[in-house]
Amino acid sequence: MNIIKRIFIGFLLLGNFLNAGANTSLTYGDMQKVQTAMYAISKYYVDTVNTDQMIDNAINGILENLDPHSKYIPKQEVQRMNEPLDGKFEGIGVVFQMMKDTLLVIQTISGGPSEKVGIRAGDRIVYVNDSTIAGVKMQNTDIMKRLRGPKGTSVNVKILRRGVKEMIDFKIIRDVIPIYSLDAAYMVDNTIGYIKVNKFSETTMEEFTQALNKLQSKGMKSLIIDLQDNGGGYLTTAVKLASCVLPSDKLVVYSEGVAQSREVFNTIGNPLFEKGNVVVLVNESSASASEILSGCIQDWDRGLVVGRRTFGKGLVQKPVPLPDGSIIRLTTAQYYIPSGRCVQRPYKDNLKDYDKDLIERYNRGELMHEDSISFPDSLRYYTINKRRPVYGGGGIMPDIFVPLDTTIYTKYHRNLAAKNVLNDFVLNYMEKNRAKLETQYQVKNDKKKELGFEDYLKNFNITDADLKAIKEAGDKEKVEFNEDQYKQSQSIIKKQIKAMIARDLWDTSEYYQIMNEENPIFKKGVEALQDKELYKKGMAPKKK
Repeated sequence: MNIIKRIFIGFLLLGNFLNAGANTSLTYGDMQKVQTAMYAISKYYVDTVNTDQMIDNAINGILENLDPHSKYIPKQEVQRMNEPLDGKFEGIGVVFQMMKDTLLVIQTISGGPSEKVGIRAGDRIVYVNDSTIAGVKMQNTDIMKRLRGPKGTSVNVKILRRGVKEMIDFKIIRDVIPIYSLDAAYMVDNTIGYIKVNKFSETTMEEFTQALNKLQSKGMKSLIIDLQDNGGGYLTTAVKLASCVLPSDKLVVYSEGVAQSREVFNTIGNPLFEKGNVVVLVNESSASASEILSGCIQDWDRGLVVGRRTFGKGLVQKPVPLPDGSIIRLTTAQYYIPSGRCVQRPYKDNLKDYDKDLIERYNRGELMHEDSISFPDSLRYYTINKRRPVYGGGGIMPDIFVPLDTTIYTKYHRNLAAKNVLNDFVLNYMEKNRAKLETQYQVKNDKKKELGFEDYLKNFNITDADLKAIKEAGDKEKVEFNEDQYKQSQSIIKKQIKAMIARDLWDTSEYYQIMNEENPIFKKGVEALQDKELYKKGMAPKKK
């Protein structure tokens, strides 16, 4: 199709969509104006013009002046964007990392194609379909293109395995690989269950229900839902999760816009966990659906929100398909939670500075001091049952504020992580010690896995020799050594290494079980459930 005609049709489709509402007066003349401008540029401009890039820039330019969350997504990114929320992709089922220009298998997905043919953690994939991928500095995206493919198709790989002289050939039949939205689910003590949700995807409710049932079978009486760093996802999933802890037919959220009439979402079905105490963990990176779920639980006085003020995204995006397969995610309404408040933070007067808000919060001291956060009386609302004051217009303010811990994280530690020193140490450590660790901690014995991890949690420690090796690796990567910062961050470095090894041996649930020991928000959430007076105080109305 002629590029100018394709551009014109794209704008015409967008114009028709916008004209369906009452907040625009886009006309056919406006479309002609765009078509004439594009034609003139392509016909008469002094230099060669990339017309595809030009139209992308034109659409981006329009959207950037509307609001912070209306976005243009090129055709090649659409499928990749949808994969995490669809909960699956098609491929060979391995978690890998590049180690010195070689693909190292970190994990095989349980029940996936690679595990079925006998590929193991620690294997190095050298060839894919007779093309070498080792030692050629290939990008991860290029490697994934070779390994992924439609279900039922095959890919041949050659791997190197520690202790085996010859390369081993495998033929792998690709299949659907799940993408999990729950990072962890475990019992904190005899009565408190913990579930960490990393996104709100198509499969989240199924995963959450399975985890909840398993924890209840172990005696769970109180529940922690961890939404820290959860950027959101499907609204319907947030509604389903709210339905697990709230009675049926309770308002979760409604949306409304100038061109969109009110749409109401209520809880559905019988709640799986209606009676026990609930704590929701949030921070400044909890956004969108995370804010709907945590705000809904807060508004109905169903549980405590613990942590720091959330991101503040309460806008509804509608996908608008364009002729070439690209889409526009256009903001059409705002979300309002049961108290009537909108969690969207202001953007109309400072659109250019919108993305700097989190930095500004840090600079103002909001992440460290609750007193630095203020809301105008005009944004005050009240919870449904207890009439506690809550505030809109800028995220969900927790019932119990937990300041950012700046005492253990240092520049030295950040640089070790940024230069991949910690990760490389774990890769090398596991390559040398995997077999011994798997035997010692019963990793492959299904009946004793849990006991093995308890043993690991209690007895495994990072040694002084390990810390020395990390320091020396940092020196090689030109990470400037600072004795005071090294001592200050030593505990978190040891904890992080121990957690990363556990993730390699078991899964992400074990990783978080270890890292949560150093997480102040998690610890305060547990304290609130263990201390009845603290929980009661958190649920009480606060004096202004």
